[in-house]
Amino acid sequence: MSFFKQKKKITSKSPSWKITKECLDLIFECAKSNFPHEFGGLLRVDDTKKDTITEIVLIPGTISGESHAIFQMHMRPIDFQIVGTVHSHPAPFATPSEADLALFGKYGKIHIIAALPYSGKSWKAYDTYGKECSIEIV
Repeated sequence: MSFFKQKKKITSKSPSWKITKECLDLIFECAKSNFPHEFGGLLRVDDTKKDTITEIVLIPGTISGESHAIFQMHMRPIDFQIVGTVHSHPAPFATPSEADLALFGKYGKIHIIAALPYSGKSWKAYDTYGKECSIEIV
């Protein structure tokens, strides 16, 4: 008889995310209009479809620069439909920086980076740990 019980391994499947084409297009337009500065906001899901990103929430006081978007997280709304962040890079690379990874670990489950030229193939999504993941466009 063993004194130690073996724990069952729990495997958690990461949720499959979706984003509306309209929301993704809005992200690209916001990034283009803020260029050469970064654009930043929060991702919000639909009330009925908890896996579908439908809106961007802008935080008052967000500071945008050529290499940063600083969120004033104390100004974010109390909204349980917010699931992550979105920001742009004014360069053709959607790779997260160290600051991006720190943000991902603190706020939300899904994060989007849009890079130049801010179109269909110039964006990537990441989970809390900075691992690239896919989002279906609906």
